[in-house]
Parts: sequence; structure tokens; C-alpha cells
Amino acid sequence: MTNNDRKYWNEDVETLSPQDMKALQWKRLKKQLQYNFENSVYYREEKFQKAGLTPDDIRTFEDFQKIPLFTKDEHRQIQADSIQQFGHPYGLITCAPREKIVRINSTSGTTGQPTLYTLTQNDIKVLNEMHCRKYWRTGLRPGHIVLQALSLSMFTGGLPLSDGLQSMGLCVVPVGVEGGTRRVLDFTLLTKPDVLIATPSFGEYLIEQTPKLTGKDARELGIRWFYCAGEPGAGIPSLRKKLQEGFGAKVFDHTGGGHAFHGISCETEPYPGMHFVSADHCIPELVDPQTKDPIEIADGAVGEMVFTFIGWEGGPFMRYALGDLIQIYTEACSCGWPEMRFKILGRADDMLIIKGVNLYPSALKGVVSEFEPRTTGVLRIILEQPGPLVKPPLKIRVEHGLKNPTEEDRQQLINEIDELIKNRLRVKPDIELVEPYSLPRESGKTSLIEIKK
Repeated sequence: MTNNDRKYWNEDVETLSPQDMKALQWKRLKKQLQYNFENSVYYREEKFQKAGLTPDDIRTFEDFQKIPLFTKDEHRQIQADSIQQFGHPYGLITCAPREKIVRINSTSGTTGQPTLYTLTQNDIKVLNEMHCRKYWRTGLRPGHIVLQALSLSMFTGGLPLSDGLQSMGLCVVPVGVEGGTRRVLDFTLLTKPDVLIATPSFGEYLIEQTPKLTGKDARELGIRWFYCAGEPGAGIPSLRKKLQEGFGAKVFDHTGGGHAFHGISCETEPYPGMHFVSADHCIPELVDPQTKDPIEIADGAVGEMVFTFIGWEGGPFMRYALGDLIQIYTEACSCGWPEMRFKILGRADDMLIIKGVNLYPSALKGVVSEFEPRTTGVLRIILEQPGPLVKPPLKIRVEHGLKNPTEEDRQQLINEIDELIKNRLRVKPDIELVEPYSLPRESGKTSLIEIKK
């Protein structure tokens, strides 16, 4: 077997038994807690001391869970406080001295002010390792060409992702989506990539626009792998099929930009979620999204994701509540990959409640997409005011894909969508059909919710 034929990028770690992985996590966690306590003013005073703890007091995982959660809103406030105290936004949770910080990553800022990640060379090495594990498992090898059609710059899925791709010997074409669809297609035709990384909504748009802009079908672009980022993609069966057939490519969900929580889906049908590949550098937890009480990680468990970086130097997140709701699967996957899996159900702040029923926008998109080609799969949820509470009925606009429809055709489609939403999601919708391509397409993350002004 050649080096390129091996199944895993780092087999020694990726195939550790659950018991050995837990032992490694605990060893690294104890070291990380001491490091955080000694080097972060904020962690020491606001997390340890206010809870009446020192690292020596944490002898079990239950002890560790006594440390208060760290939230995104708190993170943003810390950045503001740090500017006041130090003149820069990363002085309170950053543990490494400034001369060791070599990169600052940022979230996209789609849910508010961007949050910053500070990284040392050690942290970049960890991130690159995680990217290698994901792409290697799905078949990428040195010599493959990857066109990156995400937002570039300091966004965690932008240029930092390019580093990870290059570190395993892949050739990266970092076009970025900022230049527009025409530029992405121009470089696709010029560089002949095997791989496309983009949001699934941009992938859909590219399938629609390629014939108009190039005279070619999207299948003629030569894309063999499509990696969804930033939004649910492979986990929505109809969308996965649309991307697979539109590009003639294998389609994967994956997550983990500038942080240590990394996952990748496999090719198993039905979609089994993403495999968690970074357990040696990240400890995941689940908490109740309302009470924040711990939820046991067990097969089928649902909760808000919380994670702690281990083996991290720059700005190590500790019990960080990201705001994503996930479902955990601990039973073995038929693909043979060994670790637990997870599905991202949606963001806690995106969840809508209609007459006591919880609804995630991605679930609604999954239903609407099943009616392609009679719909384009594109929709918007129209709210009078921000959620989560929604006064019924739930108003949605759906792009139809009908050619010269009669009123009877339109009403028939509305009735069928209405019925499936009621049966599957237990919500009564108010559906408005709109013309194909009349709803905005966005090149970055696309929000399915529109607040009526």
C-alpha cells in the first residue's frame, strides 16, 4: 500500500478507542485548564474565581462542568472591554504573548459583530491537521485542484482554509466569491479544478447560471467533489441530490474553520451526520438551550453545542456555547469510520416557535426542495418581528419552477406543499408562490428569514 492509499490521514489518533481518546482528552484538558488560569485574566477572574475554583479543584468531568459557560455575546463584550483596557480586541482571553500570535481569524459576522480568534503557529498546525483529516477521508490527494468559492480574507473558512488544503499537498485556487459568479466560472474553466468548496446556496445558483454564462452545463465543469460550507447541504436529501446531479459530483457537509470543532460527512445513505474528527483537540458537550443544564452525550441526544479547545495556545475557548443546536449519534456508522457523529439542526437563535411547535428554517427548506423542479428550492420565511415566537400562520414565499402555469397548477402546488409541511413539520403555513429567480441569491451564507419592514 502506497502512502496515498492509506484510509486515514493520522491513523494512530483517528482510530483510538473511546477509552484511549478519553484518557488523552483528560490529560490535555488538565494541562489546558492550568494554562488558561495562568495566562488569561478573564478566565482566571470571571470563570475560575467567580465559581470558587482553581484548576486543582477539577478532578472529574463533572467538576469541569461547574465552570460557567462562555457565550458569543460575552465574547463580543470581552472584545469591547479589551479595546478599552489594552487598545486592541484580544487582550482578555488570549493566553499567548503577543509575539507568539501569528494570525487573527474572524467569524463571518452574520449573526452580529464578528468574533476574533487569535492563533499561534501551534494552533495553525492543529487546524491544518484537522482539515487534512477531513479531506483525506473523502478521497482528496496531492495533485487535486481545489477551487475555493467562499468569502476569503480573515473569515475562518477563507484564507485560513487555504492553508489547511495546501498543507496536505492540494493545489488551491482561492478565487473567493466576492468577485462574483462570472469570475468563479472564468477560473473554473481556466484552472480545471476537481473540487469546489462553496455554500450550497451558491452551488445551486452556479448550476442555474453556468449554462447562461458559459453555454455549458454545470456537469461539464469537471467538478468531482463539492464540499458544502456555512449552511446545511448534504443533510437535506433533495439539495444533496440537486448538487450531485447538477455537478456530477460527490457532495459532503463539513464544518470547522478557525476553531477546533471539525466534522465531515461520509457517503452513507441515508445521511448519517458528520463524523467528529477532532476529539484530540476539542471536547464537546451538550446543554439545554434554555436552562443551560448539561445533557448527557448519548445516541440521539439533542442540545446546544458547547466546546473546549485542548492543546491550544492563542485564544483557547473554554466551555464555549456557539449557539448551534446539534443531534449526537454514538452508534457505529456503516461507513466504518469509528467516531461519534452529529447533525447541525440549526442555530438556537434561528429556531421558530409556532403554537408550541419548534421549527428550524433548514427543515422547511428540505420540504420545499422536495418539489423540484416544480419549485426552484428557494424560499423565504416572512416574519412580522424577530422570533422565536411566531404568530400563526407561518408565512413563506416559495419560488415556483412551473412553465406557463395556470391558476389551477399554482393552487395544486400550494396545496401539496401545504400538506407535506403540516404532516411532517406540524405547522400550518401560508404559502405565497413567486416567480422563478425573483428572490435574492447571496454568495455567502443565505438567511431564510426575512423580517417584514
